Amino acid sequence: MERGQLWVEPSATMILARVRGIPTEDLLRECQKRVLQLVKDTGQWRVLYDALELEVPNVEPALIQQKLEAELEPGIRLRRAIVVQNTRVAYHGRLAFGAGDYRVFYNDFAAAVRWLEE
Repeated sequence: MERGQLWVEPSATMILARVRGIPTEDLLRECQKRVLQLVKDTGQWRVLYDALELEVPNVEPALIQQKLEAELEPGIRLRRAIVVQNTRVAYHGRLAFGAGDYRVFYNDFAAAVRWLEE
C-alpha cells in the first residue's frame, strides 16, 4: 500500500483536492488546512475531492475527517463532491462527511462538477 499523497489547487469555479494512497491524520489535516485557506483566499466554497486512488484499509481516516468537520468554524459553508472508485471508499466518505453538504460520485467527474455548479 502506498503512503498518502495530496494535491490541493484552485480551479476556475471550485477547489480541487486530490488524495491518493493511504491517508494519515497529518495528511488529512493538511488537506483540510489547504482547502480552508483557498476558500478564504478565493471565495470559492465548492470543493471537488478526487478520491479515485484513495486507499482506506480501515475506518480510521473517516473518524479523523469527522473530527476535522467538528472543528470547522461556524459559518463556513462548503459544498463538496467526492469522486470515488468503489463502494468501500464511498461508504467511508459518507461516514467522514456526515450531514454536511456533499455528494458521492462513482468515477464520474462530469456529474460531480455539474452538481457542484448547480
